[in-house]
Amino acid sequence: MKLNKNIAGLILSSVFCLIYGTESLSQTVLLRLPGAQSLVEAGDYSSLQQAINAIPQSGGTLKIPPGVFEITEPLVIDKTDVTIQGSGTATHIKNINDEGKSAIIIQHPSKIENRKNELWRVNLSNLRITGNEKSGHGIEVRRINEIFINGVTVSYHGGDGIHLYYCFEDPRISNSLITYNKKSGLYIFACHDIVVSANHFEENYDGVHCVNSPNLCMNGNNLDDHLGSAIVLERTLISVISGNMIEQCQGTGMVVDKDSHGNTISSNIFTNNKSGGLDLRDAHGCAVSANTFINMPVNALRIGPQSGRITVTGNNFSNNYIGEGKLHKKELIASGIVLEGTSDVCIVGNLFSGVRPEALTLQGKPSKRINFTANVFTDVTSGHKQLTNSVVEDNLEQDLK
Repeated sequence: MKLNKNIAGLILSSVFCLIYGTESLSQTVLLRLPGAQSLVEAGDYSSLQQAINAIPQSGGTLKIPPGVFEITEPLVIDKTDVTIQGSGTATHIKNINDEGKSAIIIQHPSKIENRKNELWRVNLSNLRITGNEKSGHGIEVRRINEIFINGVTVSYHGGDGIHLYYCFEDPRISNSLITYNKKSGLYIFACHDIVVSANHFEENYDGVHCVNSPNLCMNGNNLDDHLGSAIVLERTLISVISGNMIEQCQGTGMVVDKDSHGNTISSNIFTNNKSGGLDLRDAHGCAVSANTFINMPVNALRIGPQSGRITVTGNNFSNNYIGEGKLHKKELIASGIVLEGTSDVCIVGNLFSGVRPEALTLQGKPSKRINFTANVFTDVTSGHKQLTNSVVEDNLEQDLK
């Protein structure tokens, strides 16, 4: 009697399992598809690191079952073309180390920091990673091109939630929950062509801190309740920050500093950030457009003395007026624009309503070459008429206080 080849393969696999143990099973399953490799099942191994080490040198996929997996040393991933896939938040990697060590480190096996020692295409997805106030980063990624982190919860770490270092080509962070980390939720250093999309950042120190990195595309994120600022850009250039909710931070909603230039900040909501909405501290060649600054207690938009060549168009600076002479909450305060010794700024086509103390406040040395035209004022006072060496015309004023 001849056995079907599939049945024979199954019997052979079962025999291997009985003789050699379950750790060999995932490597012995016969696959019919040419070029296919077996998935590595973490449940077949005595530790997560053993399972990671079992991924072939050419790359592969590790599947982690549901469960709580306590670790005291970082899990190290040091191969190219690797996917680590959990079973949703039921897969919980818990870093109980209290010596400042990260939960997961992804880097070249040589650990030598240069362009020759880079890995490509590592993906983490569908799992939860937590630490403690004495642990290090949640996910530490060093010189990995095309890193892709999606559907991951990263919380309660003593360092950054996700720390990207020289991940130069195309890092992507999406659909993740990044919360309660002692430093930044996401720290980006010397990366390029970055996508940060559809994540929730809550109650980290800073939400996202991006340094020395061009071409950040940050869209559709919710950033709230941070102990510092929601977004900090330093030496970040030619980037777009759009469609984000930026609210209720103890610090400033967004800071743009240290020679950042060529950035577009558009269609975001800034609300109830205690130390200011958008602070252009050292920024040039930036466009600020179609944002809603509502109930910002101080400095909804500040343009400082080291910033210039800025366009501010189509924004709404308002309190919580809801019509018929009513406010949603009377105790909330709204603010407008502060210019502090800046130059070469276009402020055109914005609306200022119910803001205090002024729609436009002038501070420091006189700002110059300001084009302040075609704006609408209602229920406000404003210092725009004190601008010198500037164009101030065609503004519509109603109920000017």
